Amino acid sequence: MSETSREKPRASGGDMRRGLELLWGGHSPGGRGSGRRGPKQRHSTEEVVLTAIAFADAEGVAALSMRRVADALGVSPMSLYTYVPSRDELIGLMLDRVLGETAAPPPETIGWREALIFIARERWRLAERHPWILDLMGRRPPLGPNLVGNHEVAMRALDGTPLDDLTKDYALDAMHNYLIGAMKEARDAREAERESGLTDEQWFKLAEPALMDLLDPARFPRVLRLGEAFRAAGWGAADPEYKFEFGLSLVLDGIESLIRRAGTTAG
Repeated sequence: MSETSREKPRASGGDMRRGLELLWGGHSPGGRGSGRRGPKQRHSTEEVVLTAIAFADAEGVAALSMRRVADALGVSPMSLYTYVPSRDELIGLMLDRVLGETAAPPPETIGWREALIFIARERWRLAERHPWILDLMGRRPPLGPNLVGNHEVAMRALDGTPLDDLTKDYALDAMHNYLIGAMKEARDAREAERESGLTDEQWFKLAEPALMDLLDPARFPRVLRLGEAFRAAGWGAADPEYKFEFGLSLVLDGIESLIRRAGTTAG
């Protein structure tokens, strides 16, 4: 089996049935959901998954390979396939494992809006701990118990509304798409700062003098006013988390409008 360390990560590749059995079944070597039968193993599949997660946290999921995980565990690459049959299925287990770190809204949460705010903030914090999940949260994610369970929790948050199940799913999909975009923007900002040694504020202050000389006030009056507004408000107004909260409110306002219209129609 050929494998390059920078192969594009996929969390839903491999054999579909085998992958689902790994996600939902037992992960003990030789049991249901394991790769192959054989001699007693030195590690559990859980240890393999946690080792791979630690590697992805440090270097990103694109750099993950079965060989590098095997080296970290002190086993041969071929023996790793007795735990998980392929890199794709390992990544699927990793993603579903970290999705289980998010908490459900507490019982005292009042109303659908507060519940969705709680869920959104949990996902924000998860992406800060494991930035690599953003590379895997596109279409056809691995349908593991934590991913499905998280969606069940989000659907339940809208139970008291007049929305039907399909419309609930559309609304949650819109929120999910917003969250992915906002979380990627925050990750990109952190990576740019780490690579350049400059914050966004420091970078813009370096570029600003030359840019201001080039901008014609007659052609770009709004952009120039925007720059003045940011200076007046302070650079906290450009902070990714501040913008995340602002955008989340807009998305929830849209869902609220949808709920209101559905209630009027139902009445």
